Amino acid sequence: MQRRRWLEMLLLTALLPRRLLAAAPSFPSVVPRPLIFPRDHGAHPEFRTEWWYVTGWLETAAEALGFQITFFRSRTTHDPGNPSRFAPHQLLFAHAALARPREGRLLHDQRAARVVRDDPAAGFSSVDTDLILAGWRLRRGADGRYEARIDAAAFALDLRFAPTQPLLLQGEGGFSRKGPRPDQASHYYSQPQLDVAGIVGAGGERLEVGGRAWLDHEWSSQILDATATGWDWVGINLDDGGALMAFRIRPRSGEGSLWAAARLRTAEGHERSFAPDEVHFEPIGTWRSPHTGTDYPVRCRLTLGSRADALRFEIEPLMEDQELDARRSTGAVYWEGAVTLLAEGKRRGRGYLELVGYHRPMRL
Repeated sequence: MQRRRWLEMLLLTALLPRRLLAAAPSFPSVVPRPLIFPRDHGAHPEFRTEWWYVTGWLETAAEALGFQITFFRSRTTHDPGNPSRFAPHQLLFAHAALARPREGRLLHDQRAARVVRDDPAAGFSSVDTDLILAGWRLRRGADGRYEARIDAAAFALDLRFAPTQPLLLQGEGGFSRKGPRPDQASHYYSQPQLDVAGIVGAGGERLEVGGRAWLDHEWSSQILDATATGWDWVGINLDDGGALMAFRIRPRSGEGSLWAAARLRTAEGHERSFAPDEVHFEPIGTWRSPHTGTDYPVRCRLTLGSRADALRFEIEPLMEDQELDARRSTGAVYWEGAVTLLAEGKRRGRGYLELVGYHRPMRL
């Protein structure tokens, strides 16, 4: 069913008359502004790209699991004046995955559809977080709690997420630079330390789970510089109650960073930002995918700061095979997996690592 909907969308795009494609829309730039909630929990359909991204670690009585749920909204370049309800002005994509070491591989699934007026199967809200795509759903209630329901081919997630601390605004008040030019930026906030409870279905089992999750919401019209190939990103719920986000945009040369940033919230609530020259990802262990032949630095050293008091961590994966092949939806192949953050050999937190652009350069 989903493959048919995706093929219909591609066919429609190919058959649209050229005169309907001529008036390409303009996309607004991200400029610094205060984020306003709950409105900014909702969609921003005038911007080109947007995503809601939930990751976390789940615990059962016998094992630890990792999960991720991502909804992407994409505004197309089709003529905004085309009045047809079938015109693909907005597209929705969704990825979901379950990392269960006993499976030996990542369980994942994907969805894609164009957003059609009055279609209950695919849509988003501009008022608050409320996304639905072919039965998958992520929504935020009036009480601030989130819920997600994912019925995938090999697993199912029915999870509730309760905030335990304030939002973490990334960059400068939610204005997050992604490159050397000011317009290479996004509006970006995180909701770390979400308390999770719910049910996971996998391998014929119904597992009651609890744990901690991290939610990101980000929107932009231009993020990556033309010389960029992809990014490394990590979001960690620290064991002491703090939170850490760090990323680097990688240049095509493969050396160093085109841009980088990090933000740390301590257990006491103090926040600190790290400048591009203070954020360093150093690969210390590589895994080669048997599925695509891609090499990923799934073990790495993360250094924040540049003086003797710099923070030094190591990142270890829950399991190596956490490659997600989304060529049937967004077209990307990337590694996105549950990881543990270590300092001096001791666990400091758990979260997710995202490695994008190692298979092929990413365009965003």
